[in-house]
Amino acid sequence: MTRVNLIDPATATGAAADQLAATKQTMGVVPNMAKALANSPASLRGFLGLFGALKEGVLRAADQERIALAVAELNGCSYCLSAHTMVSRNVAKLPEEEIDAARRGESADPKSAAILRLTVAITQDRGHVSEDDFAHARSAGLSDEEIIEVVANVVRNIFTNYVNEALAVDIEWPLVTPYARTAV
Repeated sequence: MTRVNLIDPATATGAAADQLAATKQTMGVVPNMAKALANSPASLRGFLGLFGALKEGVLRAADQERIALAVAELNGCSYCLSAHTMVSRNVAKLPEEEIDAARRGESADPKSAAILRLTVAITQDRGHVSEDDFAHARSAGLSDEEIIEVVANVVRNIFTNYVNEALAVDIEWPLVTPYARTAV
C-alpha cells in the first residue's frame, strides 16, 4: 500500500489539480506515481518538465525506454520495470529480446549498446564514469548532446525509481520484478 495519499485527479484542487491535468496532457495517463507526486505539486512539475523536455530530445524513444529498463533493473524498482516494460512493448515496439537485453544493460544494436553501457556506468558508479566508459561512448559515435541526454535520462529514472520505492507506490501495470542481483 502506497505510503502517501494518492491524489485523485477528479477531486484534486489547486496546484495539485493543475499538475495532474498537465500529467494527463503530457503522458496521456495519470499513473499512481504522479498521484503520489501530486502531494508536492512542485515535485510533480519538476518531473513533468524533465519528462517533456527529454521526450523532445535527440535520443530515440526506444533508447529512452532501454535506459529506463536498465536503471529500474539496477535499482530494483518493480514499479518502473512494470511501467517501462509495458511502454517498451506497446509504444516503443521493442521486441522481447531487446526488453530483456536492456534490463541487463545490453542491446543487439551497437549504438543502443553504447548508450546502455554508459547508462550502467553512470548508475552503478553514481555519475563517476571511467575514462574507458566515456571513450567507449565516443568511439560508438555518441555526440555531446546524446551523452548529456543519457545522463539526464538516468537521473530522471533514478528519481522515479526512488519515489516509487521510498513511497511503496501501488503498481497498476502488469507486474515485472527485478532479476536476481547476480544476474545483472
